[in-house]
Amino acid sequence: MKKILVFLVAIIVLGFIVVFGADYLTPAKPELADSAPADAGNKDLIAKGAYLARMGDCVACHSVPDGKPFAGGLAMATPMGTIYSSNITPDRQTGIGAYSLQAFARAVREGRLPDGTHLYPAMPYASYAKISDDDIRALYAYFMQGVGPVNLASKPAEMRFPFGIRKLMSVWNLAFYDASDFDDKASENAQIARGAYLTEGLAHCGACHTPRGFGQQEKGLTGKDPDFLTGASVEGWTAPALRAKDGPGVGTWSAQDIADLLLSGRSVHSGVTGPMTDVIANSTQYASREDAMAMAAYLKSLPSGATKDAAPKFVASDQTANDLRNGITRTLGARLYVDNCAACHRSSGSGEKSAFPALAGNPLVLADDPSSLIHVILAGATLPSTQAAPSDLGMPHFAGRMNDDETAELATFVRSAWGNKAAAVNASQVAAVRKTLPASITKQVAEQDHK
Repeated sequence: MKKILVFLVAIIVLGFIVVFGADYLTPAKPELADSAPADAGNKDLIAKGAYLARMGDCVACHSVPDGKPFAGGLAMATPMGTIYSSNITPDRQTGIGAYSLQAFARAVREGRLPDGTHLYPAMPYASYAKISDDDIRALYAYFMQGVGPVNLASKPAEMRFPFGIRKLMSVWNLAFYDASDFDDKASENAQIARGAYLTEGLAHCGACHTPRGFGQQEKGLTGKDPDFLTGASVEGWTAPALRAKDGPGVGTWSAQDIADLLLSGRSVHSGVTGPMTDVIANSTQYASREDAMAMAAYLKSLPSGATKDAAPKFVASDQTANDLRNGITRTLGARLYVDNCAACHRSSGSGEKSAFPALAGNPLVLADDPSSLIHVILAGATLPSTQAAPSDLGMPHFAGRMNDDETAELATFVRSAWGNKAAAVNASQVAAVRKTLPASITKQVAEQDHK
């Protein structure tokens, strides 16, 4: 709490400097020569930009469900208030149609609008700062010539004082923004360098998988930072660590396993749930196999991070499988598993390859915060339909079938079976997650109770 207060005081004090014209202190990238006229009608450049926009998952934040792509309006809740994504279609009145290439580059890589207004870092410009000039030109060509204009005014942010003063972002940028270009010489391996460029930059994986500091900044932006990709909590879900080679889950997978997950939303070990489902559906399923493998190779090249767990959370054991096959169910959680889960996830907890995720050694199951596992049990889950795996296999929700105590017993069993070694779950944790369930689920449960 003291750190937060000190930070807020510093923001206010430095804010006076900013308000009176200290924007020149904000780190900035060199001017980008405007080659837009020469790029007009270049189909290859536009196609490249469309691919890069997919890799950046721009549509996810700049669109609302059932709305026009890139027209903005998506509400994003933050600890400081609510931000609404902007219209990035080429409409000249309400979108970015009047932007020059240089103005576009500044917005994407520096978080600054043409009139000097600062964007909030919900727009991941701290990661996008690493996007190359050539890729910026391609993105500009796509958004100006490959996207249809939509006349829709952007909603103003609803931020608590003093965070509504956008000029204070100059202070944030001074503290946390790095304007340096991506270092493509950092690795002698061209594949790993490409993977680093995508993972650290355009794909902005750290936005979800890196813990945040007291200023809501990502604690690390590159593989050199020990906190980078060490896991975080996002929208009530756990984004697992991606770099701990000797930890449970993704860190122990092969590069091929990781690439398969990026391209299809599933691997021989697991399947995606929560916010990652949309990332696969909107973005990484469209990656080239070469880029997916490059990202996987980069992740495999990272050493264990700052949050490396000394005690292993998974040591494979046949005991649970043998007990269940022999009808030995010593706990309520075991009985609930047999009745509700074993048909798909098997007595061995191994699931079914590329269909039903394994639970043994699963990073979602083993997370310190069990919220993601509880959420899946209560609300169910559906694998994304992708080019590589069109079947959108689903798991039903159990919110109406199990009460909080039963859900806690089941989660506890899963987190301690087959060699999993994670803490027990209690009913209060389940109750907290139940309050966040989508309205569609709570409505179904209410209707079921009424019957």
